[in-house]
Amino acid sequence: MSERTMRVVIAGGGTGGHIIPALAIADELKSAFAAEMLFIGSPRGLESRLVPQAGYRLELIQVGQLKNVSLMTRARTLLDLPLGIMRCMRLLRDFHPHAVVGVGGYASGPAMGAAILERIPALAFEPNAAPGLANRLVGRWVTGAAVNFAPAARYFRHAQVTGIPVRSEFFRLTPRLAAEPPHLLVFGGSQGARVLNTILPKIAAPLLDAVPGLTILHQAGARHAETTLAAYEASGAPPERWQVHAFLDDMPRRFEAADLVLARSGASTVAELCAAGKPAVLVPFPQAADDHQRKNAEVMAGAGAAKMLIEADLTPSLLEATLRELLDNAAALAAMGERARSLAHPDAALRIAAMVAAMSRRTSKAG
Repeated sequence: MSERTMRVVIAGGGTGGHIIPALAIADELKSAFAAEMLFIGSPRGLESRLVPQAGYRLELIQVGQLKNVSLMTRARTLLDLPLGIMRCMRLLRDFHPHAVVGVGGYASGPAMGAAILERIPALAFEPNAAPGLANRLVGRWVTGAAVNFAPAARYFRHAQVTGIPVRSEFFRLTPRLAAEPPHLLVFGGSQGARVLNTILPKIAAPLLDAVPGLTILHQAGARHAETTLAAYEASGAPPERWQVHAFLDDMPRRFEAADLVLARSGASTVAELCAAGKPAVLVPFPQAADDHQRKNAEVMAGAGAAKMLIEADLTPSLLEATLRELLDNAAALAAMGERARSLAHPDAALRIAAMVAAMSRRTSKAG
């Protein structure tokens, strides 16, 4: 590096799966390299709230969706795209970054395209087993890539399997004791999962009857919490052995208390399961872009770290049988948990920050 402060742009967001790792990368760059950060995002994404809360500067661009939308929305997005790239080029010229990191999501494509046109080193961060559209479009042109799953590396130049930055608390959980009653954690992300909210109450009574001492903690999401709670109450399941919440705080503590997790298979959820060393039954969200949740779950299942159930095939009897089989076999749960832990990447944020720093040094020398 020259005497100038390292400056890095992080672009993208939309969902927590994109922006939470992006903030972890920014924090590492700031603490390890005293980097100055600029985020580029979209007003429709979570970054519009989370980035300013974290104390970072955020510039917004107008960009929409291209996949799984109407023809009119797609046409509007295509018209906005050149304007978005031009806006990003102006931001890059004003900020003079040494490197640009694209984390996927709406704003990532225009910003990465602008970086490539401006000949600024660009690093793609890809948390899923199959890259999203933005990262696929720029994959062959980027300087390097940090991926979570090895199958994603083939879409990029100079890719490294770094994993996803995960809060350190997930790596420091106290192991469950064999004598403790079994506990099932159910969640479908911040919005909840309709299929889990519908089926779990139907099987709660027979599942609790079949597994001695079992308790269930179910995050249903704000929109579905009341109906899910009512379904449990009508199920006849002993009320002292289950709880329903709209949201769950302190997720590391919730993971620590669980013997088995039933969840969707977003990239951040999968990374947290691996960091915590927790066995899981994964039900991929079928409408996820490029079916990336299914591909994430397939990697976990292929490693023996989770069971995957496809939503279209999911019935109450299948889910009950799967959960009973696992909860009745402590040795199988322990083995799955160890396989999950073997896929974890505790140094992900540092490794990604180091990749960015190496690119920045080259830019500094060239300048």
